[in-house]
Amino acid sequence: MDNVVEVLRERGLLDAMSSPALEQAAGQRQLTVYAGFDPTSESLQVGNFVAIMGLSHFQRCGHKVVALVGGATGMIGDPSGKTSERQLLSEDQVRRNQEGIRENLSRFLDFDHPTAPAVIVNNYDWFRGFTFIAFLREVGKHFRMGAMLGKDSVRSRLESESGMSFTEFSYQLLQAYDFLHLYDQLGCSVQLGGSDQWGNITAGTDLIRKLRGEEAFGLTLPLVCDRSGQKFGKSAGNAIYLDAAKTPVFDFYQFFVRVDDADVIRFLKVFTFLSAGDLADYERRLAEAPEKREAQIRLAEEVTRRVHGEAGLQVAQRSTAVLFGAAMDGLKADELEAVFADVPSTALPSASVIGAPVATVAVESGFCKSRGEARRLVENGGFYVNNQRLADAEHVLCDADIIDGRLLVLRSGKKRYHLVRVGQNG
Repeated sequence: MDNVVEVLRERGLLDAMSSPALEQAAGQRQLTVYAGFDPTSESLQVGNFVAIMGLSHFQRCGHKVVALVGGATGMIGDPSGKTSERQLLSEDQVRRNQEGIRENLSRFLDFDHPTAPAVIVNNYDWFRGFTFIAFLREVGKHFRMGAMLGKDSVRSRLESESGMSFTEFSYQLLQAYDFLHLYDQLGCSVQLGGSDQWGNITAGTDLIRKLRGEEAFGLTLPLVCDRSGQKFGKSAGNAIYLDAAKTPVFDFYQFFVRVDDADVIRFLKVFTFLSAGDLADYERRLAEAPEKREAQIRLAEEVTRRVHGEAGLQVAQRSTAVLFGAAMDGLKADELEAVFADVPSTALPSASVIGAPVATVAVESGFCKSRGEARRLVENGGFYVNNQRLADAEHVLCDADIIDGRLLVLRSGKKRYHLVRVGQNG
């Protein structure tokens, strides 16, 4: 098997590691590695996908992987990389979010691997029986205030106007104990996370060294940032979710299609398993014909297939084709609403649409200024209903013309669209 540290380095997925001994250990024996995911939403997002890829590379190289869902830490909130304190979640919210994250993770990790099956754990299982006094005695006494205050995630917040609460300040102790617990129970000797997790991760390696006299390792992955340099995430308001209910498949696919030329090869390395030869080929294609966006399309295909399956990819591709005039057969109203989210729309009662001539609906929706304009568009072959060319401006709309009983798509020429929401309030 390839050495996973070298694989991560070659793919631009290695930010830092706590000791060079990790690379040697990874080449000599099977390791157990974990990454944590706090249930602050019912879905993970693209920023989390980097950690999932890290776990996947470890598993592909023969190591055991553990995904920790932070049922306990999720009720506290990690201050790392945040400029203000998160709103605390209720136990019910955390429980609902946990289920969504478990579903997300089950798509990517192999729980039936013959030699290294993945495991999902929940830190609420071991924290719920821990009293505050016992935690202070057994864990808190091993931390020194100077070291805790020196962590970048703490220092930056203490210097900010909002400051930091004791609740957030204690987060690094909780994450450190997670590492110790998994070390004791599952033999877990490696924790990976985003580069903003370095302070929390090293708190865990220090605790294991103090209490068990053994070396554990930390490894961080680079944060994925948008064009402005801001990492993708819920707090930044630019999250691309892995759940189609929160980010429609079309939007997910288009996010990767729209990646800048300067970022696309790096994203292919980070988010896919394409070989070095394939990566070099797409780098060459990008240099020779950037306008074809072949690298972006391959990136979008690979990631959408991995996250949403082959069926999801087909929906995204058909939805994309619809924008260029392809038939809408097989696409549902929700999917089309995502496709046409940015086009003008009008809500009309069913009685104004069903049984009415298209020309009349075109005027009432504001798509055409007059019935005469609608007729001229039809006569010139430039009027479409649901991407089907209309031959008669007096065509009477029926139930079959309304997609899922609620949408009608009008189009003139190649790109001028208008969405009619049938039977819905304006």
